[in-house]
Amino acid sequence: MGMEPLLLSMGSSLRHRGPDDGGIWFDQSRGVGLAHRRLAVVDLTPAGAQPMASHDGRYVLSFNGEIYNHLELREALVEAGVSTWRGHSDTEVLLAAVVRWGVDEALRRCNGMFAIALWDRSGEELILARDRTGEKPLYVGWVSGALVFGSELRALRCHPRWQHEVEPSALALMLRLGYVPAPWSIQKGVFKLPAASLLRLRVADAATPLSIDAFTARLETYWSLDETVGQALAQPWDGSEDSAVDALQAVLDDAVRMRMMADVSVGALLSGGIDSSLVVASMQRQSRSPVRTFTVGFDEVALDESGPARDIARLLGTEHEEIRVSASHALDMVTRLPDVYDEPFADAAQIPALLVCEAARKRVTVALTGDGGDELFHGYQRYLNAESSWGLLHGLGEGGRRMAASVLHAAGRLAPRGKRSASLFRQAARVPAIDADDYYARLLAFTGGGGGIGGETLSRGLRWAWPRIPSNISDQAQRMRYVDQRLSLPEGIHSKLDRASMAVALELRVPLLDPRLLALSWRMPQPWLAQRGVGKLLLRKMLERQVPSSLASRPKHGFDVPISAWLRGPLREWAADLLAGDAVKRDSWLDAKVVRSLFDDHLSGRGDYGYALWAVLMYLSWNARHD
Repeated sequence: MGMEPLLLSMGSSLRHRGPDDGGIWFDQSRGVGLAHRRLAVVDLTPAGAQPMASHDGRYVLSFNGEIYNHLELREALVEAGVSTWRGHSDTEVLLAAVVRWGVDEALRRCNGMFAIALWDRSGEELILARDRTGEKPLYVGWVSGALVFGSELRALRCHPRWQHEVEPSALALMLRLGYVPAPWSIQKGVFKLPAASLLRLRVADAATPLSIDAFTARLETYWSLDETVGQALAQPWDGSEDSAVDALQAVLDDAVRMRMMADVSVGALLSGGIDSSLVVASMQRQSRSPVRTFTVGFDEVALDESGPARDIARLLGTEHEEIRVSASHALDMVTRLPDVYDEPFADAAQIPALLVCEAARKRVTVALTGDGGDELFHGYQRYLNAESSWGLLHGLGEGGRRMAASVLHAAGRLAPRGKRSASLFRQAARVPAIDADDYYARLLAFTGGGGGIGGETLSRGLRWAWPRIPSNISDQAQRMRYVDQRLSLPEGIHSKLDRASMAVALELRVPLLDPRLLALSWRMPQPWLAQRGVGKLLLRKMLERQVPSSLASRPKHGFDVPISAWLRGPLREWAADLLAGDAVKRDSWLDAKVVRSLFDDHLSGRGDYGYALWAVLMYLSWNARHD
């Protein structure tokens, strides 16, 4: 296959991410090409089309995402002497910034979300980069002497010599965490750029595939979470709590303002929780007309979060749309997941995420979300529980913790099937931890661990994926937030949202992850973030200024999908077929007997392995689809 047909094929495979236009650029003599699919959001004219060449002809750029401060950057570039502009797109501003300031400085100045491929024609160098918190994905790999990269694995699969081969270390991590963390990908020989990283490659690098060690050694960082945290901790907030709320609100309002700028319709996903309510309240204050908001309402009471969202929307005066979904409709989505998530992914909240994105896309092209508040402002219940729980467990000693784990497991087998038995089994898996960090790692893991994979394979994967916590972060609460900002947020939360939204060409924007808010959150005293079992105290105070305290003080309520119950009920036959089929028997990385035993114990109520089984099932259905 020639280069032009290959580029067209790779671009077409990502049409769902950019249905408005497509383009390719290639240099046949150097064997280098770029393809792009466009979701037109800023500058809808051909002047914003990609791939785009810089005015001096040196650089060619293809990038997915948005540079939110492109107007401010344009002003700075004009002051620096840049006078030639073809349109008003952020792509053109990014190129001009690279020409004027160089790649590293241009990226440091950008406030945005992006995955970037930049070809330097003069230096004959390919530069790949990913945004600070990993909102946008970027894969790179080697296929029979060719170097290929893209926003999703499906683009790489278009290469005629592509071979489907699972990376066992990545699979072990996916079965433990529910997602594949960078720098791994599920495919052998293909890697993901970590958040805030940059990779430089030359044409000659295509000939020799990189190992995981060599790949990580080549990575550079243009921004460092460690440095940001270190500077913040060295300069703690020295004003009052009220002044801190004022400062946070001012930055959030500006972050929202930036993310509302578009040449297409903009709305918001409103869950009724603190974070999305703050975002929508800020949008409504800054909008000339009612903001369009969307939420999913489920027929099952345990899933339904539509009431609080409805209350917030009515209070703020938004144009609210509630998408009512039956459990059967949600279950129908399951067979679509291997296509939407073309790398195995097992956060069951992917189902409501896809449903609300589909509904929002019928009305708007861009939607703001409240994601990131938990990771920045200490909102997860696991944060609130872990410190006290580990304090009690630490006093038991290693032998005492092993004995406690046995007792909890036995109690789980005797308890009536349901939330209580599930809780006991989860506790039994966490109690044997060797230290506080290990305890938190177990909190993040699915019950059942690797579902038949572990040991050296899992340890090898964790070596590269698990964050190394800086020595200046000694507080356990801060250590948990740091791990999530480096691991769960970019590789779990963002993967879920990016695939769900891009599957329907909806662009999601996340104001609470503005880098200024991230830095400011680390300056705040821990007691202002959480105490007495309540988290996100500063955000609650922000919201109390705008809505009744009863709405600002409601407990966190996420999209809790009842996977355990579904696997014993409406999904039982689907799961049984996958687990009993030839796929699991042929798979050299799964122990079919262990997996079947987990399923049998789950069905009988002898254990609750819903999430561990969901991870196995997501892998098997993905593998059946793409093998």
